[in-house]
Order: sequence, then structure tokens, then C-alpha cells
Amino acid sequence: MADHIPLHPVPRSTQRRTAYYTSVPAAQRHNRYQVEDESSHLDEMPLMMSEEGFENDESDYHTLPRARVSHRKRGLEWFICGGWKFLCASCCDWLINICRRKKELKARTVWLGCPEKCEEKYPRNAIKNQKYNFFTFIPGVLYEQFKFFLNLYFLVVSCSQFVPALKIGYLYTYWAPLGFVLAVTMVREAVDEFRRYQRDKEMNSQLYSKLTIRGKVQVKSSDIQVGDLIIVEKNQRIPSDMVFLRTSEKTGSCFIRTDQLDGETDWKLKVAVSCTQRLPALGDLFSISAYVYAQKPQLDIHSFEGTFTREDSDPTIHESLSIENTLWASTVVASGTVIGVVIYTGKETRSVMNTSNPKNKVGLLDLELNQLTKALFLALVALSIVMVTLQGFVGPWYRNLFRFLLLFSYIIPISLRVNLDMGKAAYGWMIMKDDNIPGTVVRTSTIPEELGRLVYLLTDKTGTLTQNEMIFKRLHLGTVSYGTDTMDEIQNHIVNSYSQMHSQSSGNSTSSTPSRKVQSSAPKVRKTVSSRIHEAVKAIALCHNVTPVYESHAGVTGETEYAEVDQNFSDENRTYQASSPDEVALVQWTESVGLTLVNRDLTSMQLKSPGGQILTYYILQVFPFTSESKRMGIIVRDESTGEITFYMKGADVAMSTIVQYNDWLEEECGNMAREGLRTLVVAKKSLTEEQYQDFENRYNQAKLSIHDRALKVAAVVESLEREMELLCLTGVEDQLQADVRPTLEMLRNAGIKIWMLTGDKLETATCIAKSSHLVSRTQDIHIFRPVISRGEAHLELNAFRRKHDCALVISGDSLEVCLKYYEHEFVELACQCPAVVCCRCSPTQKAHIVKLLQHHTGKRTCAIGDGGNDVSMIQAADCGIGIEGKEGKQASLAADFSITQFKHIGRLLMVHGRNSYKRSAALGQFVMHRGLIISTMQAVFSSVFYFASIPLYQGFLMVGYATIYTMFPVFSLVLDQDVKPEMALLYPELYKDLTKGRSLSFKTFLIWVLISIYQGGILMYGALLLFESEFVHVVAISFTALIFTELLMVALTIRTWHWLMVVAEFFSLGCYVASLAFLNEYFGIGRVSFGAFLDVAFITTVTFLWKVSAITVVSCLPLYILKYLKRKFSPPSYSKLTS
Repeated sequence: MADHIPLHPVPRSTQRRTAYYTSVPAAQRHNRYQVEDESSHLDEMPLMMSEEGFENDESDYHTLPRARVSHRKRGLEWFICGGWKFLCASCCDWLINICRRKKELKARTVWLGCPEKCEEKYPRNAIKNQKYNFFTFIPGVLYEQFKFFLNLYFLVVSCSQFVPALKIGYLYTYWAPLGFVLAVTMVREAVDEFRRYQRDKEMNSQLYSKLTIRGKVQVKSSDIQVGDLIIVEKNQRIPSDMVFLRTSEKTGSCFIRTDQLDGETDWKLKVAVSCTQRLPALGDLFSISAYVYAQKPQLDIHSFEGTFTREDSDPTIHESLSIENTLWASTVVASGTVIGVVIYTGKETRSVMNTSNPKNKVGLLDLELNQLTKALFLALVALSIVMVTLQGFVGPWYRNLFRFLLLFSYIIPISLRVNLDMGKAAYGWMIMKDDNIPGTVVRTSTIPEELGRLVYLLTDKTGTLTQNEMIFKRLHLGTVSYGTDTMDEIQNHIVNSYSQMHSQSSGNSTSSTPSRKVQSSAPKVRKTVSSRIHEAVKAIALCHNVTPVYESHAGVTGETEYAEVDQNFSDENRTYQASSPDEVALVQWTESVGLTLVNRDLTSMQLKSPGGQILTYYILQVFPFTSESKRMGIIVRDESTGEITFYMKGADVAMSTIVQYNDWLEEECGNMAREGLRTLVVAKKSLTEEQYQDFENRYNQAKLSIHDRALKVAAVVESLEREMELLCLTGVEDQLQADVRPTLEMLRNAGIKIWMLTGDKLETATCIAKSSHLVSRTQDIHIFRPVISRGEAHLELNAFRRKHDCALVISGDSLEVCLKYYEHEFVELACQCPAVVCCRCSPTQKAHIVKLLQHHTGKRTCAIGDGGNDVSMIQAADCGIGIEGKEGKQASLAADFSITQFKHIGRLLMVHGRNSYKRSAALGQFVMHRGLIISTMQAVFSSVFYFASIPLYQGFLMVGYATIYTMFPVFSLVLDQDVKPEMALLYPELYKDLTKGRSLSFKTFLIWVLISIYQGGILMYGALLLFESEFVHVVAISFTALIFTELLMVALTIRTWHWLMVVAEFFSLGCYVASLAFLNEYFGIGRVSFGAFLDVAFITTVTFLWKVSAITVVSCLPLYILKYLKRKFSPPSYSKLTS
């Protein structure tokens, strides 16, 4: 098959492929494709793309999946359907790109402590989350507003009033509402923007110590420049990307926490540049002439290439710099004080390059209403054309057509936007005032309805689902298992075994060593539980990479200094440092059962026994943990006996083949994993002096070889890793956040699909997915094998396709490969899974996954996270939720909603999401109904009066109708709720109905249109029928009946009454009755030309009252009956629960 693969040159990826073909030996290559060929015969279920895909040129691969999705018709239809918007947007983008030509990123030479020597101008080191600046604010907000068809339409209508021939009524009837809408929007945006500015300012004004020739100076984070020497204290955020020059730690290295950058929980060890670390004092950094050469800024947070050069020494010192010499911005120093030279600032730092620009989010409900307003506009044009046609196209008919368009312009109500925007503000206020979810902040007030429409929830793991605090839970010795409640037994065993040893060694102190020798050569007896516990605990206390640190509070200079351990191993001020929190948990546990790690340096470590003796062990070799080997080992020599022991701990996959045969390990590992514990297998092997010497020689030789060094070293170590004695199995729990399990279960029952995207390791991610019940106990987990080529991805996807109802776990690299070749197919398969876990995801990858889901499914997505590495994902999602974590506020600041605990998301979606969506849908449709009913009356009026284009109601009546007479009752719909909050949380299944979008659709809209036409017709014809004698009173009668109808309709729509609603109804009625008395000149027909004024005497007559009542009853009663029948015969799902 290898021979059939044509290698067409593809401009972009030729080199990489050629390299592959040259690097893989021909036989192996042929072999590999042979395997693929065989398996392709086995594959009865090819992917949606045929096998011939392999014969295609690779350049097609990038386009295959997308081609199907984005095939659209062009031409006039395209232009009308949104092409004009696309063209405008393209032009704007082109203009913006010309204005802000991106500066090319270049490699740089940075002189230590001399920012003025920089050849280029680098960006300011300021954090900026704002959308606008001082100049772009007004144009930006106006563009965002008039992008909506609704507002653009009003702008055109209002402007038309400046043309005398088209003028209908007063200018203020059109401009006042429009001005009000814009004012409200601008104020709201300005407040949001100002808050963002304040939050950025707080971050930018954090103070740091900068080293200058004259000593230390305090400098703001935003004023840091490339070339500055910055001092960062323990637990302080690193303000910009730096090269690590020196540290207060004696070892010349320090730990940093990177969970804000990549989401990984383990601390990273960073190493200072040795040339500067060796300098005697801090000030000497200025006495040397040195510079750092750094590559150009990049996205990749896991790589860096640079050199450090000191010129004034003889010979010139060159040191190569790699990722371990860097301190990236947004990470936190975990130990000691560090000094670094700044190499990248602001926009060029790794953390900022990995975050995307915030986009303006528009809710789905707003888009749906925008579609409905377009439909209304078409109805408006049709109605106007019908009117002009019935007139018979006499005179200047096009002018009449335009006048009709303006007369009926109330079909599209301007108050729709005002009401909705005020509604959104009200929902935001309700969310923030909810005592059940304290500390919740609404940062984007325009999209509360989105919370009710979510289908996909993408969550981070570290700090969001877990607390990132490890607790030792279980020790299993094969025959006996100890849990948290039986740890005191272990403590007793340890105390006893050490006191026995102590008495033994003191009893025969003269001949202690020989007696031990005799012991070891005795025949093997079955060990007692006590001795096995002793061995296991000792192994856990020795096999690790943890360093105890003592902080003495007697620092002279006010800085925390790390005292040399003056045999003062007091427990109060001891803290442990390690690259992984698991290891710290294990060492803290051995301390709790009596065996304490008190000191460690490069060559030895000291343990304190329960009796207070200090036991010293010499460290001969350490084999660190790597993601490939999944295990770590250490060889130690006991000072008192001279015994050499090789201890090892690692993942069960790696260790099961290394330890001696046993029948319990696999089963117990499975049990612990199901409980969500992270398991480690601990084993040991005793070595004789000769065995160790032989090993050491081979090991050193392997380390010196030039070719395949890593392979040779691994082979030597593996020679030791045979037939090791299995000591125990440990289980450590990464504590989940409060109530994560019930919350995830609730969300799953609500029909929300949950994806976990994490930067952490595959094992950890799978473990948490199980313990948090993201994957239920009965479900299988399909772990997607690592793939690197197209063929492998094809086979692996086919394997996955055969599985049903199982969760998917995939790593970031494999995901990249699948998306490159089979994007459409992969997303389709993944979306059918009940849960998906992506591990080892970079921040940009997280955002990419969100966009993929939006693009392929068209459903609403929500992202939730707590770290800086989640910002891109939060900004890309339709609705971003940030958690204020221990590690800073970066995510919560960038999010649309900020919460304090993961469990609050349940109430936020089930209760507030539901209410916001339902209320806005009711409010929007009601406001449209209010406009339609008055337009129907105008149409009936005009057709009765020989199709005259004159208004039925005068300016003030129209404005009053939309505001003071009906606004409060209509707006009080934002207090309505169909289900009590307790019910919504108890039956999350109710949420599924919302995602179908049935509360606001063309169907419900048409029902409202029919109601409006029916009521408008009844009101107008009724008024004309009953008032033949006093024709002048038509306006008063019809308008009064209209107001009554509206108030009754609000009452009909409400599902749960609130006292404010009742107040609003009566207040509006009062306002109307009062205005009848004072504004009587408005109740004539047309202008005063009809000569009719209204006398108060007429309003108070019984005829007026019964006729108004009759019309109102005819217009409303049928609807009440219909509603009652519908409630009785097809009740909505929620009413079944409430009854």
C-alpha cells in the first residue's frame, strides 16, 4: 500500500512529510501500511469519508470536512440573506487591519538592567480587558446597536420625519423613544466598560521591586519594561515573562505554580542561570556586562530557546537557556524570592498570546426577535401596498405608500428594545441579590437568557471541579486494607516497631551490625502485619522528591530567610515542597503516623522516628518521574546498617509487570479507581554492595554515550526493575469542590452534555471524571489511543464508532490530528457521547473546541473555569462563567457571570436561566402584540375612511399608550414565574423543554399575531358600530377599550401573581382615568379640523361605560375561555408538577 500513496507536493506541509519518509526506514514504513491495509479489509464500517480519501492529495484533507458544511448558494439570494452584512464586515475588518498594522514579532537581545539599550519599542506591560477606548466607544456602541434590524429601521423612520411631505404627528413621538433606547444602552455599556477598566487598573497597579544601580525601587506592574530586573516574593504573581537569574534558595532553583497558565496542579521546578546565581551579591548584577538573546514571542508555553552571554569575563561565558530557565507571566512563585530579567511584556507574554480578544456576545433570544421583526417588516410593507392598491394608485401614490409605512410603523414597536434591556437589567439584579448563591456577579448584562438555553457545558478540572488539595485515603497491603478511620492502628504498629528496633540496637550496641547480618541470612518466614506496615511506611517516607523547608521568622532584612536546619526540626514552621501535590500528601501522611521527613539535600535525607531518633539515609541515585515511564525510583543506603535498597513507586500500568506475581493488585487498583482515588504502587528491592557497584558502572557509562543516550540509560535502569517486592498500594484523593456530584447529576438530568477540558494528565483526568460522577458508574470509558497520522486516526475513529453509550477520553495531541483530517466526523461522534474528557489541552485548544461545537451543532455552549488558562474558552463560549478561585480572579474577570462555587451553577441555570428566558420571551411577544393591535385598528380605520393616510390617534396618545398607560403592567411580566425555584431544582428535566426554544418561535408568534388582528378588529368595528350617532367619540371609546383590553391581556398572560403586578395594573388604570379628564383635546378624530372636543360629561355617562365594557368583553372573553380549555386538555409539563 505504501507504493500506492502518491506524494504530490503540497506547498504547506511538504517538508514535514518528506522528513517523515526519510526518517522512517523503508521496511518499517512498508510494514506499517501493510497493517493498515489489512485492517481496512476488516473495517466493515468505514468512516463517512470513503477509503479512497487516502488516494487523494493531502491538500484536499484540510477542506474535505468543511466543504460539506460551508457549501452555500451565492448570488442575489445570498446577498439578501446576509451577504450585505458579510460584505460590510469584510470592509470594516480590512479598514481596521490597515489602521492597526500588526507589528512583526522579532527575536531580541536584552541587556540586564538596561531597558534603554533596547533597539525596538516593546508593548506596555498592561493587562487590558476593555472592548473600547475613549475614541471608539460611541461609534462602537452605535454600530452594535444599529447592527440590529429593529434599531436600524427606527433610525430610518425617525429621519424620515424631517421630510415635510412625510411628516406625521410630532417629531418627539419618534425621536424620544429612540433617544431613550440609545441612552439606556450607552449608560449600561459605559458602566460595564468602566468596571472592566477598574479591574484592569487594580491588576496593573500591583507593586513590584525593581533593581536599579541605586538599589530597590517600587514599580507598578504596568510600568515594567523589557530589560528591567524584577524581584518577585513568595506567593506573588509574576508580572511579565522573565528569564530566571537568581534566587534566595541555596539550591539555585525554585518552584512555581502554573495552574493559571496551563491548568496543571503540580509545581514546576525552575532553575536560575548558573552564571548569575554564583555572583556573591545582588548588586553584582550591575557590575557585569551581560545580555540575554531570546527568540521571538510565540504561543507555545512549553518551549523556549535563548542564550545568556556574559561579555566581561575571559573567556566569554555562554549559557543555553531553555524552558526551565523561564518564569512566565501569570504564574505564582511557590518558594523563595526570585530575580529575573524581563524579556516579553504585555501583548507579547505567553499568557496574553494564548487568550483571545473578547467578542461582543449576542443572546439567541435577541437573534430570534430580530428574525421576527424582519417578518413584521415584510407584513408592514405588504399591508401598505394593499392600502395603496385599494386606493387605486391615485395621485402621488408612492408618497402615500411611504405615509402608510409610517402610519403602520407601530407594527414594529420601538419599546421592544427598551423593555427587553430593562428586563435584562432586572434579571441581573435578581441574580446578584439571590441569597442562595451569594457572591454571584453579572458582568455582561446583555445575555441572562442564554443561561436558559444551554446544551453543552465545558468545564475545567483543576480548581473548578476539584479543590486541588490531596488527602491520603487508603493503604492496602494485599491482605489488609486501612482507611481514614483505621489510621491509628498503623500509628501503633509504627511506634511499636521503632521502639523495638531502638531497644534492640541499644541492647547489643557493641555487636549491632553482625546481629543484623545473621538475621538477614535466616530462612524466609512469613512477615507479620506489623513488619509489613513498617516496610511500607518507610518506603513511602523515602521514595519521593519532597524537600522540607523551615521558615525562621527572625529575618534581619525583613525578608523570609530559609535557615540552615540547626537540628531544630520543630513541627510548627515546617512546610513541604514538591513538584506534585500527591507526593506532599504521602509525606504528610507518614508524618501523621509517626515517621517524619525532617531534612533533605542532594545527597541525603533524614527521618525522625516516633521516639524522636534521627535516621539518616544516603541518596545514591534518583530516577525522576516522567510521563513516559509513569514511575519514579530512588536508591538509598541506611547509615546505621549500610543496607542498600532500591525503592520504586508508580502507576499500576507501569508497575504491574515489574513486581513479583500477585493476585490482588489489579483488582484493588480497579476498586480504588472506581472510588476516584489516585493510586500508586510501592515496591522495593534489596541490593548487595556488588550488585549496586555493577549497576553504577553501567549506568555512568550509559550516561556518557553520545548516540541513543536516553534509550541506553533506560535499559540499564530496567535491568534493576525486575522481580521487585510489592509493598503496598496507596490511594490519594483529590478533594472535589462542595456538592460537585449532585450538581453534575442535576445538569446531566437537565439534558446538558458536559465536556471536561483540562491541561492535566490523562490518568488524573480519568480519575476525577469517575470520582465526580461525570462518567456514571455503569458507563464504559473509551480511551482514545494516541494517534499521529491520518491512517491511525481513521482506524481509531472506527474503533470508537463501534462503542455505544461510552464516555470518550482523548488527549490534546490526538484531538489535533483528528480535527485536521476528520473534523466533521469526529465532532459528530463525540457529540453522541454522554461525556467527553479532553486532557493535556492548551488554552487555545480549549477555545477551539468551544468554537467547533458552536459551528457544528449550532447549539448554545457554556464554559466554566477558574484559571487564566480558561479565559480563552470562557470568552469564546456563548455564555462564560468564571469561578473566583484561590489562584486569582483572572477567569472571573473575563467571564460574563462570576460565581464563588461550582455548585451555584445549578441554581444559576435551572432557576435564573429558566426565568430569564421565559420572561423575556413573554415580554417580547407581548410588546409586539401591543404594537400589532394598534396597527390593526389603524388599518380598519383607514379602510373605513376611504383609505386616507391620516393617523387615528394623535402624538401624545401614541406615546402614552406605549409608555405610561401600559408600560408598568407589561414590564411587570419580568416578575412572573411558571415554576417555583424548588420545583425547578427538584425536576431538572424541565430544563430540556427550554433548549428546544418553544417559548418564542414562529408558531407562538403567529398565535399572538392572530390574537392581535382579532382584538384590533373587534375594538375598531365595535366602536364604529355602537357609535353611529356620535361619530366624534370613536377615538375615546376605542382607545379606552384598547387600554382595558391590554390590562386584561397582561392578567391573562401572568402565571404567578406578585403584589407589584397588581399595583402596576391599578396604577396604569388610574393614570389613564386621570388623563381622560385633562387631555380631552386629544380624543377628537384626526386633527382639530374635525372640530370635535370631548366633554367630561360624556365620559361619565352610563352609555359610554357599558359600550366600552361590551367591546372589551367581546375582545377578551374568548381568549380566557380558550386558555382555560388549553390548560385543561393539554397542560404544559410544569403545571403537572405544580398542581
